[in-house]
Amino acid sequence: MTIPIGLPARGSLLTAGLGLTFVLCWSSGFIGAKFGGADASVFTLLLWRFLPLGLIVAPLLLALTRSAARPAPGEYLRQVVVGLLSQSSYVLTAYAAIALGVSTGTTALVDGLQPLVIAALAGPILGVVVGRRQWLGLLVGLAGVVVVAVADAGDPSTTAPSWAYLIPFAGMLCMVAATFVDRRAERSMPPLRALAIHLMASAVVFAVLAVATGTVVPPASVRFWLAVGWLIVLPTFGGYALYWLLLRRIGVTRVNALMFLVPPVTTGWGVALYGEPFTVFTGVGLLLTVVATGLVNLRREPAAGSPPRPLEAAGCAPSAPDGIRTHT
Repeated sequence: MTIPIGLPARGSLLTAGLGLTFVLCWSSGFIGAKFGGADASVFTLLLWRFLPLGLIVAPLLLALTRSAARPAPGEYLRQVVVGLLSQSSYVLTAYAAIALGVSTGTTALVDGLQPLVIAALAGPILGVVVGRRQWLGLLVGLAGVVVVAVADAGDPSTTAPSWAYLIPFAGMLCMVAATFVDRRAERSMPPLRALAIHLMASAVVFAVLAVATGTVVPPASVRFWLAVGWLIVLPTFGGYALYWLLLRRIGVTRVNALMFLVPPVTTGWGVALYGEPFTVFTGVGLLLTVVATGLVNLRREPAAGSPPRPLEAAGCAPSAPDGIRTHT
């Protein structure tokens, strides 16, 4: 028996709207990194992005979940690890790659490998079997990533060293690891409480890094503070928070399938705002990612009179973010 990893055919308009908003906000983070990185180092930008989140927003989120059941101490440690992987490590590698000259679209495309890796590991780790059509879609997406990355690295205007393309790959692996660490939990922590822990952990990490590198003082630049506001509002609340919300709403591999839509959107941002190169190979690679999205998300309706799959009849799937079940 196979469990398709596409979006549910009967998904609500709300879910579709949340997915679209997630793609737009997630892609905006790559652009914000380039926008703010023009006036400050990566550590400075990340410190002032996460410091207000960790000191002001996180306590408010904890207050909102005060009435929720208090999880075991081990679950707090688990969420610290998830935050260090999915926030600190993930954004640091993406920002560093862009600062080195990797285009925003290519960084997003490398990040788009997440569904491939998660699908490959979902079987042995979570017991999810991926259908052949979904595998085909994931492989087509991989081809799109390779085409665009090679074209970007070979463009005459590219200033990034070849090894810089490994940096977003490392960040993608961190996000994959964070997803599986979160999914292995026996009980689900309220999303707002988990987000608060992630933000506080990241604020501490980037404060230490900024102090250690002498990059605490922000520049006297309006553009820098506009970038900070952009990164706080769009990627953090619109992208990161929606990622975990959708993870619990539609499942891990379905959410990561949406990642294939992030690279085309990010490339559009980069071309329009920064004149990043867009070649025939870029177009072919992006087209392949769009085709991959269709293959991954396409879901065949069961034949009339056929019994529902046992897991679907129960309203859950084994790939639930809380490690137990997800109602669809």
